[in-house]
Amino acid sequence: MMKSMKKTSVKISPFEAVGVVCAQSIGEPGTQMTMRTFHYAGVAEHVPTGLPRLIEIVDAKKEPKKAIIDIYLKSSYARSRPEAEKVAKELASIFVSDVADVEDDLESLTIKATFNEKDGKAQGVTFSMLKKALESFPADMKVDDSSITLKPLRETKTPVKEKAADKDKEKKEKKQLTAKAVRRLTQKVRDSIVRGVPGIFKAVVLKGQDEYFIRAGGFNVIGASEHSAVDPKRIYTNNIKEMERVYGIEAARNAIVRETKDVMDMQKLFVDIRHIMLIADAMTYGGMVKSIGRHGLSGEKVGVLGRAAFEETIKHLINASAFAEEEKLIGVTENIIVGQTVPVGTGKIKLVMKMPKKK
Repeated sequence: MMKSMKKTSVKISPFEAVGVVCAQSIGEPGTQMTMRTFHYAGVAEHVPTGLPRLIEIVDAKKEPKKAIIDIYLKSSYARSRPEAEKVAKELASIFVSDVADVEDDLESLTIKATFNEKDGKAQGVTFSMLKKALESFPADMKVDDSSITLKPLRETKTPVKEKAADKDKEKKEKKQLTAKAVRRLTQKVRDSIVRGVPGIFKAVVLKGQDEYFIRAGGFNVIGASEHSAVDPKRIYTNNIKEMERVYGIEAARNAIVRETKDVMDMQKLFVDIRHIMLIADAMTYGGMVKSIGRHGLSGEKVGVLGRAAFEETIKHLINASAFAEEEKLIGVTENIIVGQTVPVGTGKIKLVMKMPKKK
């Protein structure tokens, strides 16, 4: 009896040009995306979508234009909406300017913060919380019924040592307090946080599949995870660099896949997940997130001609000639330039012929 032959399915043909196919599969729908982005007027104001967001991802930007963070809660808090809203209120950062009118008097060189009772009550901030927030500033504080006046202290320079002959003598210089310095401090006072986690703002509660979770603007994974109600294992932000910094490179890779997939799905463009995974792998294989461009992967190609064909042609050619670099023609671009068969697919296969032995 003949044994039934086992069928073997090849996932991808040997020597297939996966990079080129991947580039086409994402680049072609990407051109259609430009036209479609404008129809998402309502959604696009929250988070950049379409082509701008795709460029942000592949350029490995330090911060997205509009960062958002999804904060999931522990089961006891996630079941009820009021509990989740209470946590959201505690996480969202409230600035001094939200609860007080801050004005500077450049004649007397003072800063006055007047507490707004109505706004304070709505935000859940008391006058004592405002006072505590302002105590950290280098200024003399004068407290009235509903206002706090700050008189900034004159800054002192660090002691400057005199000539070598007079080593023991130290000279302290007092800097004159200027109107410019007061104006600068006023802005710092406005932007200081009274309550909440720095970097997280406008937190709203949303209904998930079977639980409530918080979605907020900004990002601060570590700050959010310090809250007792938050589940630190399930915090997600669309800031890929932050994911890499906190959770590591593997999480950053998954974030790139997820973000790219979301952009494509929103535009109703169906790209095979393997192409997106290849991009994510290429960006993260070195242990850190790299962009795909002249400062990242394309600028680090092995071949001189490959680098020169992309951008900054003269720079690469001059450097290569100055340092006597060798071109081994291993990439696709280099072989096209010199007019050889590209080492991909059938071009990679070399045939050896066995000559018949002479009698």
